[in-house]
Amino acid sequence: MESSGGDGQWTWRSAGAFNCRSSLMAPVATKANPLLTTIPWRRIKFRTICGGRISRAPPSSPAQSTTATDALVAGKKVLETFTEEFEIGKRKITMETGRIARFANGSVVLSMEETKVLSTVASAKSDGSRDFLPLTVDYQEKHFAQGMIPNTFMRREGAPKERELLCGRLIDRPIRPLFPPGFYHEVQVMATVLSSDGKHDPDVMAANAASAALMLSDVPWGGPIGVIRIGRIGGQLIVNPSMDELFLSDLNLVYACTKDKTLMIDFQSREISERDLEAALRFAHPEAVKYLEPQLRLAAKAGKQKRDYKLYTVSENTFEKIRSLSEGPIEAVFTDPTYGKFERGEALDNIGRDVKKTLEAEGDEEGLKVLSKTVDNVRKKVVRRRIIGEGIRVDGRRLDEVRPVYCEAGHLPVLHGSSIFSRGDTQVLCTVTLGAPGEAQVLDSLVGPSTKKFMLHYSFPPFCTNEVGKRVGLNRREVGHGTLAEKALLAVMPPEDDCPYTVRINSEVMASDGSTSMASVCAGSMALMDAGIPLREHVAGLSVGLISETDPATGEITDYRILTDILGLEDHLGDMDFKIAGTRNGVTAIQLDIKPAGIPLDIICESLEPARKGRIQILDHMEQEINVPRTQDGRNSPRILNLKYSNEAIRRLIGPLGALKRKIEEETGGRISVNDGSLTVVAKNQSVLDKVMEKIDFIVGREIEKGGVYKGIVTSIKEYGAFVEFNGGQQGLLHISELAHNPVSRVSDVVSVGQVLNLMCIGLDVRGNINLSLKATLPKTSTTLGQQTPKVWKPSSNPESEQENKDNQPAEAVESLASIVIRSAAECDEADKSSALNQPSKADAPLDAKKLKIGTELTAKVQQIRAHGLVLDCGSDIRGMYRFETGSGKKFVVGDKLRVKCTSFSGKGIPVMSLVQE
Repeated sequence: MESSGGDGQWTWRSAGAFNCRSSLMAPVATKANPLLTTIPWRRIKFRTICGGRISRAPPSSPAQSTTATDALVAGKKVLETFTEEFEIGKRKITMETGRIARFANGSVVLSMEETKVLSTVASAKSDGSRDFLPLTVDYQEKHFAQGMIPNTFMRREGAPKERELLCGRLIDRPIRPLFPPGFYHEVQVMATVLSSDGKHDPDVMAANAASAALMLSDVPWGGPIGVIRIGRIGGQLIVNPSMDELFLSDLNLVYACTKDKTLMIDFQSREISERDLEAALRFAHPEAVKYLEPQLRLAAKAGKQKRDYKLYTVSENTFEKIRSLSEGPIEAVFTDPTYGKFERGEALDNIGRDVKKTLEAEGDEEGLKVLSKTVDNVRKKVVRRRIIGEGIRVDGRRLDEVRPVYCEAGHLPVLHGSSIFSRGDTQVLCTVTLGAPGEAQVLDSLVGPSTKKFMLHYSFPPFCTNEVGKRVGLNRREVGHGTLAEKALLAVMPPEDDCPYTVRINSEVMASDGSTSMASVCAGSMALMDAGIPLREHVAGLSVGLISETDPATGEITDYRILTDILGLEDHLGDMDFKIAGTRNGVTAIQLDIKPAGIPLDIICESLEPARKGRIQILDHMEQEINVPRTQDGRNSPRILNLKYSNEAIRRLIGPLGALKRKIEEETGGRISVNDGSLTVVAKNQSVLDKVMEKIDFIVGREIEKGGVYKGIVTSIKEYGAFVEFNGGQQGLLHISELAHNPVSRVSDVVSVGQVLNLMCIGLDVRGNINLSLKATLPKTSTTLGQQTPKVWKPSSNPESEQENKDNQPAEAVESLASIVIRSAAECDEADKSSALNQPSKADAPLDAKKLKIGTELTAKVQQIRAHGLVLDCGSDIRGMYRFETGSGKKFVVGDKLRVKCTSFSGKGIPVMSLVQE
């Protein structure tokens, strides 16, 4: 490739014009890859690829080679390129056309540093005989843009990923309103990332390149548009921030506009106030407008003449005829607020059928072709005229009134978290599932983080609108609505230290009549609190609409009304769907979609206050249902535990190719994640966690503590005792004197090789060997393993005399009684009431750990203060625990003496205490 010397022109020479002995090739040979130079290319004269095999062509004579070379004639191809360079936000941006994709109707390569994006436009040559605009926007990130090969079986890119669908929607939303009414020819916009340095997100670049490509094409379009990204760090707004700057930014605003009107807003932040949001929008508009002039200059130099396309419009006579037949009945339906969604829809369908019968009777073929579109226009005019003239909406509400709200948290108690949220006829069921950190979603994109631990998956089944449909693959609408709700809730999620789970929310739309994505935000917030996730506060959202009147001559808005919490019908017949989600403190997410060719920014900013008032009303209802995260003490609450082990211990636990780890997960139902020398265990409840820890302790082991109970296997039996393997391969001695409370003559009478035992560590001998005890884990009434003295129930006719006899008898005589007395239920109840187990006993004297029982009262000293409770020193080397009570608000200091009562024992035998009210 050679430069022709002129600006924007390049000369291409065919490969045959170069001779392999030419000096021009010498520099290239010196820069060859050293790996490739070792391959004996000369021995393979010609290669054909067929079924993965390489075949050799027969050698040719030198004469034949010379003849073939002489037959080649050098050729030239001149590519006329046009370039525009400009600077926005201290970053140089280049637009180029003419170099590649020259057959496309319009093509532009937009560059920012080392990131390049190609956007192309193609229009079908059909006559466009349909009643809608078939616009398709595709965005693709291929791995070659970062010098990588896809990690798939076929080593090819597969179906569009979620990010690609979202970027396609980001391009589609601002360009769609600018196509002229009645233009129904098929148009396809394709954006492909050619190279990426990982510093800049290509989505905004692709949108601007698509606008430039449409300007170059012959497709009628009312552009150009400018799309800008704004961030904020330390209160300072930043234009076109890099990915590193976005990581530090507390807002991510994508703003699209024409010269004087707003087209699209996509926004995420960490609770920004409406005042700061308005300032960011007004800052973004003039920055986005800077993209317009370069596109106009490029189109003036290289753009095509706009072709005459047939625009399908309804004739005035036909429109008036259908309007006269349908306007009265339609107005009667819309003025009756008793109609529900489906009753109203059925009544409108009946009106359409009646008009159709009339047109069929008159033989009006033209009216029948445009009937559906025209009746819909009549509906729009009736609704808009009534809202603007009378200020009354379809369902009889005021313009700023929110529909009735219903909230229910914990609807499915067996799940980690669940909720139902209804606003009017819109109803959403949200569920929360908590998983291990290793279950985070792996993201395969050119920019951004590699994993995602918080996910919201939105589902819109056909039955929610009483329709029949097929569920196939990822749906652009579902992905977009789910991502919007996910952004809204992400702002209040706790840091990873307080919430190490991978969190997945499923939003199932049960009924739809407008703003299901905002209902998903409300239901998801309540479900997270029901799951025990410590949210900072609730997030709610609603959609604000717009009904406007415009001047037919200028297209300027002459009158308008802002609607709070719009219905699905108001969304369809209105001008704007402005979804706003946030907390009481500020906004967390926004998505603005419009139908006309732009809305003034002043109206957008005016809509923020009605949205805030409506959001506060919804938050009041949500906080009445659940206002603090639930405690995770229930039987179905998930458990997560972080452990630290050596690399050798983790290798033992994982096993060859992870086989041992998978076996533990299959047998217990828990999940184990390994990361940077730490082990994370996630279980659906405490029972599962205990099973997992039991197996981990047996394989890896834990720190040996005196008094700790461990599970071990008898490996050998000697005359003086048994050797036991426990705690990840450690050996301990179970002496014959520690087998049972009663004397044992032979060790084999009590234990056998291979038997699994629960043993207590009682200390170390002089040689450092671990001494274990079996009798310390058995009740004192036990004589041998598996044998216990029968429990004796004595008559309770005269309790006082029986107690005297018991006190006078030796312990051996009491235990030797073998008679069993069956008592009536009344006698059992009376005995329970007088039982010492249910009566608190005073234990101010030196306490024996073996005599501590439920109901024992004692004075303990605060030894440690932890996040969820206290560690108490009960005396005699006994440690107890006290869990903080919700809402107690009592402050504790190390060294305080508390009067406590033993209420239970933990799974490790630690006494659990409660405060005694003095």
